[in-house]
Amino acid sequence: MSISAEHAVAHVQSGDHIFIHSAAAAPQHLIQKLFERKDELQDVTIYQIHTEGSAPYADEAVKAFNVKCLFVGPNIRKSIQHGHGSYIPVFLSEIPRLFSSRTLPIDVALISVSPPDEHGFCSLGPSVDVSLAAVQAANMVIAQVNKYIPRTHGDGLIHIGNIDHLVKYNEPIPEVPIGELSDTEMAIGKNIAELVEDGATLQMGIGNIPNAVLASLENHRELGIHTEMFSDGILPLVEKGVITGSQKRKHRGKIVSSFVMGSRAIYDFIDDNPLVNMLSSAYVNNTRIISQNPKVTAINSAIEVDLTGQVCADSIGHRIYSGVGGQMDFIRGASLSEGGKPIIALPATTKNGDSKIVATLKPGAGVVTTRAHVHYVVTEFGAVNLYGKTLAERAQLLTSIAHPDHRENLERASYGLLY
Repeated sequence: MSISAEHAVAHVQSGDHIFIHSAAAAPQHLIQKLFERKDELQDVTIYQIHTEGSAPYADEAVKAFNVKCLFVGPNIRKSIQHGHGSYIPVFLSEIPRLFSSRTLPIDVALISVSPPDEHGFCSLGPSVDVSLAAVQAANMVIAQVNKYIPRTHGDGLIHIGNIDHLVKYNEPIPEVPIGELSDTEMAIGKNIAELVEDGATLQMGIGNIPNAVLASLENHRELGIHTEMFSDGILPLVEKGVITGSQKRKHRGKIVSSFVMGSRAIYDFIDDNPLVNMLSSAYVNNTRIISQNPKVTAINSAIEVDLTGQVCADSIGHRIYSGVGGQMDFIRGASLSEGGKPIIALPATTKNGDSKIVATLKPGAGVVTTRAHVHYVVTEFGAVNLYGKTLAERAQLLTSIAHPDHRENLERASYGLLY
C-alpha cells in the first residue's frame, strides 16, 4: 500500500544512518521531504556515491545531516571541501562489502524504483551499482515508485514485499546531456581510438573525452562493453552494429554496467532491454571478472600525472574533487586481460593553461593509480606506454605529450628529480 512521502520519512529517527540511491536514481521527492524534517532531526548520517539532482541536506547551514560520501559529485563538492561532510576513499568494487559487513551500517535506504510488474517486482533502474547492497543491508527500505525509472534487466529487481514503505510519486529523473566536443577532446578521442583493437571490451565513464572516443570508433568492429557506467555515446555504435559483444567471454553479446547516466534517450534504450545487464558493482568492478574478457580497454581520466607516472584523480591538492571510484578496479583488470590496455586520458593543460603533466603532484594530492599500475597515458599530443619503463624513460615519454609550452620546464625538472 502506498503512503505519502511525509509519512514514509517520518520513520527516520535521529542518529539513523541513511543511504541515498545513486546517480540519476536519487529519489528527489523523498530527499526533499527528508530535508523538510531538518529541524526535528539530529545526527543523521547520509552515505552516498555520486548523485544527480539537488542535495539540500548537504547545505552548510543545515546541522541535522552529516554526509559521508564515497564519491564526490558536483552537487555536494563545495560542502565537502568546506568541511560540512567528509569523504571516504574506497574502490567502487569494495563499497558493497562495507554495507554487507555493516562496517558502514544502513538503517534506512531511500531509493527510486520502477512500478511493479504483474509479479510484484520493481527495478532499481539505471543504478544498481552499490545501491543493491545498501538495500539488502538496510533495516528499512523506503522506495519512491516513479514511472520515469526505466525497468532494467539484471540484478536490480526488488519485490514489493521487501520494501517497507512505498511512495508513489512520478517525476522525470535528471538528465546529463552530451556537451559539444572541443578540438582538444576530439584529438584525445582519436589518439585513444587508435589504441582500440577490433574485438576489444570497453570501459569508459561519462563526459566529453569518453564521448569523443566513442565518436571515433565508427570504423571498428565487434566491440563489447563491460563498464561501471555508460551514457549516450554508445547509442550510435549499437545502432551501426559496431558494439556487438560477440568477442566477450563474460556475458557474450550483452552490455554490462552498474549504472547509467545521460539523456532520456539512454534511459529509454535501457528500459526493458535484454541487451543490457545492470549488475552490482561488486561484480562489474571485480578485477578477476574484468580480466576474463579479451582486450579490455579501460579509459579513465586524471586531474594530473607526475613525471614518474603517478596519477591523481580524486583531488586538487588537498581539496577533494571526485573520488577513487572504479579507476583502479579497471586499470588493474585491463592490465591482467589478454591484450588489455589500461589508459589514462587527460588534456595537456588546465583551462588556465597550466600543465596537467607535472614534475611533482601538488601537496596533498591523492594517488589513485600508482606508477606501478599505470600503462598508457594519452593527451591531445599523443599516446605513450609507460609499462616497463624506467623513471627517466617515463619522464621523457610524458614530456613528449605535454603541451609544447611546458616541455622545456618539464625537461629541466626531470633532470633535477631523476638524475
